[in-house]
Amino acid sequence: MSETQVTWLTQDAYDRLKGELDELVANRPVIAAKINEAREEGDLRENGGYHAAREEQGQIEARIRQLQELLRTAKVGDVPTESGVARPGSVLTVRYDGEDETEKFLLATREEGAHGELEVYSPSSPLGQALLDAKEGETREYELPNGGSMKVTLVKAEPFNG
Repeated sequence: MSETQVTWLTQDAYDRLKGELDELVANRPVIAAKINEAREEGDLRENGGYHAAREEQGQIEARIRQLQELLRTAKVGDVPTESGVARPGSVLTVRYDGEDETEKFLLATREEGAHGELEVYSPSSPLGQALLDAKEGETREYELPNGGSMKVTLVKAEPFNG
């Protein structure tokens, strides 16, 4: 039993994803009709249209399930207005232990969308979890995929201005 991950979304992103879900659900009969038409063409082993329609149906159903789960666990909120603390919706500038350069990224879900040159890190990622609620100047440690650990210092946290 996995614990439910809460996903932070802006109202705009929530509305956009809800619209996508509604559209996909509304199009279910269209896909079913495509499958039925292709099935009536005869031998299913050599029916490319049938297999393509079934594959499309599978992808759409997977996306519907993904969106339903995402929206079910979504916490809709506004982009933070305060600076100085790492929160979902903040642009973070960090420095990794042993490096001089800083890295800047948006702490948000991938569903919030790409924001130009800005990388997006999820609050549920190891780095995101480590930095969540950190204050500027604070150093946190997180586990790397190889089992090692890395220290990262929050240099700056500011609200994202899309």
